[in-house]
Amino acid sequence: MALFGSLSERLNHIFSKLTKRGKLTELEIKTAMREVRVALLEADVNLKVAKQFIAEVSEKAVGQEILSSLNPAQQVIKIVNEELIALMGAKNAKLEVSSKLPTVIMMCGLQGAGKTTLCGKLALHLKKQGKRPLLVAGDIYRPAAITQLKVVGQQVAVEVFEKGTQSPVKTAKQAIEYARSMSYDTVILDTAGRLQIDDALMKELEEIKNAIEVTETLLVVDAMTGQEAVNVADTFNQRLEISGVVLTKLDGDTRGGACLSVKAVTGKPIKFIGVGEKVTDLEPFYPDRMASRILGMGDVLSLIEKAQQAITEEDAKKMQQKMRENAFTLTDYLEQFAMMKKMGGAQAMMSMLPGMGKLKVSEKDIDEKKLERTKAIILSMTVQERENPSIIDHKRKRRIAAGSGTTVQEINQLLKQFEQTKMLMKQLKGGKGKFRLPF
Repeated sequence: MALFGSLSERLNHIFSKLTKRGKLTELEIKTAMREVRVALLEADVNLKVAKQFIAEVSEKAVGQEILSSLNPAQQVIKIVNEELIALMGAKNAKLEVSSKLPTVIMMCGLQGAGKTTLCGKLALHLKKQGKRPLLVAGDIYRPAAITQLKVVGQQVAVEVFEKGTQSPVKTAKQAIEYARSMSYDTVILDTAGRLQIDDALMKELEEIKNAIEVTETLLVVDAMTGQEAVNVADTFNQRLEISGVVLTKLDGDTRGGACLSVKAVTGKPIKFIGVGEKVTDLEPFYPDRMASRILGMGDVLSLIEKAQQAITEEDAKKMQQKMRENAFTLTDYLEQFAMMKKMGGAQAMMSMLPGMGKLKVSEKDIDEKKLERTKAIILSMTVQERENPSIIDHKRKRRIAAGSGTTVQEINQLLKQFEQTKMLMKQLKGGKGKFRLPF
């Protein structure tokens, strides 16, 4: 599912009606803005935030300059895009780095928001940036919380500092000293959560902040809880003075209310978003990119970044060479699927391409299971068959079908798609032809 699929679909429908009209009247723009307001409220955006947003857009959209322009509908969409960016924070809010190491990041939040897992994701993200993070187990109340953090630490190959069920304040102090002695430059402190906000929880978090120098206080909230996530953020901010918010579960059935309301209500930026269950599924939050995705304009920059992480420069050069020499094989085809999986899968990639949000679900929905069947077919082939598919006769097809649990018809389809891909690469090399995904 694309991020905020329902909201994106509603907004695209509203704006498509404007673009069909050519010249616009003030009444038509105000009618469209009323529809946008309803769409925002249905997406669980804070009422006050939605009203203010519509007021800002309307004021700019009904100006004489817009109404008399050659394409007023595009101007209105441009204004909406700019106001969405401003609403979510204008620019990417980076993590602060302490002048006196280690940098201490205190993670807080309610139970069920995914805080402990998020600690591991953040540690991996920082490792990729050349940092040396240390995870600290400060949740001594939830059963198996320390064990869970240790498991997450193993997954991302980051050490976990824990002192059992002793005072979290004492553990935090000892962790800072340990980090300094072992040259760790970043400490990520996993604190206790509760099923709901209570005074005991807040007092403990305040005691930790008073005992050590905390660089960042990040609140982890579940985006699927909508306005409740915003209320939680507001309460935590009033007591703890948080420095930023991390929204988890944005890959789920979330309507977008939290993402569009948090900054306006708390004044604190969203710094990261969790977009999946894997330890790599953490992204820095870019308001401009998110606005583009909400409006169905895609997010090409994030797609490029994912591609750079999934494939090395050397591998990219080898693939370019094979394309130039027309030496692309089924083994290479298989590697493309592996790369696609690293980038979050075909659905995630498609959601970032411009215009894909405007397509019908039946047209853009890619069967991930079909991709797995394709992979099974190729893995059931011999090396010789992968390098030279022309030798695959009917007898070989029956053997491959039996080995992969598929049919001869599916193998025929794969071989046809592979040949189409090779032809496409040949056309691209010659600078002609239109690009089409080969699945």
